[in-house]
Amino acid sequence: MQLTLRELFTAMHGMFFGGFFLLALFAVVVELIRNHHATQPSTLTPRGQSLERAFLIVTAALGWLAVFTGTYIVYPWYRTKPPANTTDLTAYPRYQLLAHPNTAAWHNIGMEWKEHIAFFAPIAITMVAYVLIRQRAALRQHPQLRHTLLAFASLALIACAIAATFGALIDKAAPVTGGSTITLIGSSQ
Repeated sequence: MQLTLRELFTAMHGMFFGGFFLLALFAVVVELIRNHHATQPSTLTPRGQSLERAFLIVTAALGWLAVFTGTYIVYPWYRTKPPANTTDLTAYPRYQLLAHPNTAAWHNIGMEWKEHIAFFAPIAITMVAYVLIRQRAALRQHPQLRHTLLAFASLALIACAIAATFGALIDKAAPVTGGSTITLIGSSQ
């Protein structure tokens, strides 16, 4: 089983950082909904509060790792310009998508979403994490704050889910490949 270096980084960006970020976002939204409908505020032990803080920080960090690895590592490989007179565009995913009318929308809509809107998710969840860590006690007294946090976390989840879907479909249509080959299982021959 082999991967190229670019495929490995693309997988880390999407499946590891992005995938775990999406799962963690879902957990944050579920917890905010649960707290919203709780008859009694849940009280955590000091250890539970530490674990919750760590979870929120890791969630935000996964979001930032996903967008930074996508923006500064995978995306430059994706948009590499082919040399003049190149007919085989498989090593140039952006140009491979744009070369065909049936796949051009994957770039024009999907990558535009990933380039611009996907940044909203880590920004929003960082704000949610900060408020939950620093102002947890104020949530009971200010229901509008709970609603706002739930709205931002939900929008982050939706933005991330759409970006992940576009990323998976774009990578299927025009994968980012190249670089040195890494052998995971089997011989390198």
